[in-house]
Amino acid sequence: MATDVTYAEAPVSPLDRLDTRTRIVVAVALVLALVSLRSWMLLGTAILLGLALTMLAGVSPRQTVRRLLHVEGFLLILFVALPLLTSLPPFIEVGPLSLSVPGLERAVTLVLRISAAALVVLPLVSGLTPIRLGHALGRFGLPARLVQVFLFSIRYIELLRAEARRLHDAMRLRGFRPATNLHTLKSYGHFIGQLLVRAVERAERVDEAMRCRGFAGRFPLVTLERLGLVDFVAAALTALLVSTALLMDRL
Repeated sequence: MATDVTYAEAPVSPLDRLDTRTRIVVAVALVLALVSLRSWMLLGTAILLGLALTMLAGVSPRQTVRRLLHVEGFLLILFVALPLLTSLPPFIEVGPLSLSVPGLERAVTLVLRISAAALVVLPLVSGLTPIRLGHALGRFGLPARLVQVFLFSIRYIELLRAEARRLHDAMRLRGFRPATNLHTLKSYGHFIGQLLVRAVERAERVDEAMRCRGFAGRFPLVTLERLGLVDFVAAALTALLVSTALLMDRL
């Protein structure tokens, strides 16, 4: 007896309807505008815009918080150090420490700028697959060799990491325990040398395989993406938003 099997389609984000080049241009334009803003109110609004974009892109709140924690850890150090290191009046004396009010204002501005930029880049760029991003860079007219290095790096960094993991596991199975001594330094030296040798051997095999498949020195940029009405609308909205924000910030 035949049964009908239905498969649930993966949800498509509205941002996925944009051409990859449009997403890159929009992200760069927004980040450049954020770097120029000085108003805390506008930067706070930009953070809300970034949160709205993450929701529109379907990024889970847990994933957003996890990625922001990497940024906020550095910003916390900056927020504490900048008021102490900026020697501009007036000062606020807190025991033996002297806090600079202009330094504190700069720290808050930088924290807002970087947080807003991270929230904007997260849904627009980080959601792209590396291959899709590389092909988009090639369609922008970047040098072909640069695009090839980018695509090769994405593919083979993970392979080298897996090779390094296998070598490390082999060292542990032979009883290796790292310590502060000459034996550890020699072991890590042999480890790095063996990793480089295996990387060269793998590169030679890959080169031969590509030549056998007719590789002529460049990758064909195969894509089904085309600029459409939604891309022009997104570009126009971005230009309007950036112009308005910069005008309000200067006024």
